[in-house]
Amino acid sequence: MTEPVVAPGRARGGRRDEILTTFTRHVAGRGYDRANFGDVAAELGMSKGTIVHHFGTKDRMLAEVQERYMRRRLDEAHAFLARLPAPEDRIAAFVHAGVRYSTDEPETTVAFQREVVRLTDEPGMETARAQRDAYRDLVVAVLAEGEESGAFLPGDARLRSLQMFGSLHWMWTWFDPRGRLAPGIVAAEFCRTLLRGLGVGEEALARAADPDGPVARCVADVCVSAPGSGGAAGGRPRR
Repeated sequence: MTEPVVAPGRARGGRRDEILTTFTRHVAGRGYDRANFGDVAAELGMSKGTIVHHFGTKDRMLAEVQERYMRRRLDEAHAFLARLPAPEDRIAAFVHAGVRYSTDEPETTVAFQREVVRLTDEPGMETARAQRDAYRDLVVAVLAEGEESGAFLPGDARLRSLQMFGSLHWMWTWFDPRGRLAPGIVAAEFCRTLLRGLGVGEEALARAADPDGPVARCVADVCVSAPGSGGAAGGRPRR
């Protein structure tokens, strides 16, 4: 008996998620260009046609990976921003969260980060691109508000946000959560470097950067409780 055709983008329960999880792992491990329906289908013991029924095209699958990922990131950001009023704590929260993603969702995070350039102008990525821009705008707003309040030194908020994202988005090329440096230590070091550059005093900086402090605990609580947390699969992707 053949499976019923399901329009691309429509939910169909566990099997559809299993396909997307496997595809995500392949993208994380070898990149989008080398990931293909045939390998995903062979691993799952199904036909390539079944995958086409669920998703339509490979481009659509990647877009869904990016959209799901950014939807969770936006939900988490709004949650921790609501709990943390101080601008230095808010910026530190973005950093703590960025490092946690590599630990909690290694494969979805690597898949997103190594293919993020496709959000620039490729057709079909409009939703994910808008989500990415909305996340960036949250960071820019916190940086601008911190400058206006006197918490941060004067500077270009947009440029500072790009500097921050540049350091976090390339973590997939070198960071192993099970390696020499624990995730909390990496996040703390990033926070100290960033916040000192913004002119934050040592006492506030120490609180915001502390891997066991209130900001890190808030981020951990938000990321654990967020719908869909846990990612597509665990473990370190092979490259």
